[in-house]
Formats: sequence, structure tokens, C-alpha cells
Amino acid sequence: MGLILPDAADADSPLKSDELQVLRAQYEKEGYYVGVQTKFNYAWGLIKSSSRNEQQEGVRLLSDIFRNAPERRRECLYYLALGNYKLGNYAEARRYNDLLLDHEPANLQASSLRGLIDDKVAKEGLMGVAILSGVAIAAGVVGGMLFKGARRR
Repeated sequence: MGLILPDAADADSPLKSDELQVLRAQYEKEGYYVGVQTKFNYAWGLIKSSSRNEQQEGVRLLSDIFRNAPERRRECLYYLALGNYKLGNYAEARRYNDLLLDHEPANLQASSLRGLIDDKVAKEGLMGVAILSGVAIAAGVVGGMLFKGARRR
């Protein structure tokens, strides 16, 4: 039986501060010899946080697990994708999510996250186009005014 993971929308519901504190206390208690599961649990809690600094720490811890515990890579892929998505690192989020989908094409959780990533990229792409268009129009107006002013002299 496979691991049942929450829907990507679950990322928007942070743990209560006392729940995260329990994970933090266990992580700190284990100190230098922290176990992979304890580190993963704490990183998971940090990823769910609404604090950017905690999300960054969660991604850092998961990256460490990904590098040093090959048997846990599959679990890390989704949460690395999710953490990077929440941080606005959409290229990294897509890279990790696509790696997971390469191994598990029917993973509904990763498919859901792919949709969220694609929506954000499309939305931000449209905003970027609108901003560039606005800058180009403003530059054209200013250039026209300067040109018109130069002709009058």
C-alpha cells in the first residue's frame, strides 16, 4: 500500500504554532544526530508555514535529505516542489514535480500541483507582459514628448 499524501491545496493551511513547536522541539532534541524522519517531519511543517523564512528552512532541510538519503527522495520530491512553489521559485518547483511525475505519472497530488504551478506561471507571465507593455507605452509617450519638444527649439 502506497503512502497517502494530501492534496496540493493542503499547502495553504499552516500548522498551528504549537504543532510546529512540537516538531521543532523534537528536531532540536535530537541535535547533531537528528533522524531522517524527524528532519522530514520538521521540514514538512516548515513548508506548510506562512512564514517565508520557515519555508526556506524547510526547503533547505528537504534538499539535505534528498542529497543524503536516497531512499527518501521520492517523498522529498513533492515537498521540494511544493516548497519552491510557495516561495515563487516556479522553475525549481516544476523541475521537482516533473521528476516525481516521471516516476509516478498517475500521482494525483503531483498532477494537482502541476496545475497550480502552471496557473501561477501563466498569471505572472501575463502580468509581466502587461508591465512590459505599460513601460513601452510610457517610453513611447515620453520619447514623443521629448521629440516634440526638441522640434520646437
